[in-house]
Amino acid sequence: MMRIISGRARGIRLATLEGEATRPTSERAKEAVFSMIQFELEGREVLDLFGGSGQLGLEAVSRGAARATFCDRAKPAVAVINKNIEKTKLGDSCRVICADWADALRRFEGREKFDIIFLDPPYAERLIPKVLQKLDRLIKPTSLIVCESAEPDVFGKTDLADKFEVVKSAKYGVAHVTILKIK
Repeated sequence: MMRIISGRARGIRLATLEGEATRPTSERAKEAVFSMIQFELEGREVLDLFGGSGQLGLEAVSRGAARATFCDRAKPAVAVINKNIEKTKLGDSCRVICADWADALRRFEGREKFDIIFLDPPYAERLIPKVLQKLDRLIKPTSLIVCESAEPDVFGKTDLADKFEVVKSAKYGVAHVTILKIK
């Protein structure tokens, strides 16, 4: 069972996708993430790039983020995100886009910048290094990037460690959560 932990929509249970195609962030990992960034949310623009059920972006809006943009390439995921937005009554602060991550980034490039970006792609695809390489024009000097992956090293075999600084890192079950900011 997934639910909103805190804020305006506290306690509301969220719908999830059927099957194994989407792996929701565990309650424990989500609580840890939001305790790490709790003072960074108020009035911020959030991007939940691999939206799934929308739980990370919805939690952020519930806790005071100004707006969340959700992206997912799967139409069933987009339908679940929309259902959860309706359930939480946070629709005035939410936007949903059905697009692959790369298409979504191209759409925003040069037009929008985000304060907090959630990256929780399918673990098997190991997309975080690829996504981090494409975020330049979407982040501010103060932006935080919250990564969830199966590996402790979100940079892979790249030179991204020269560009990003690890703010915090922790392991919750199989999930490695790493919070980055630009150097």
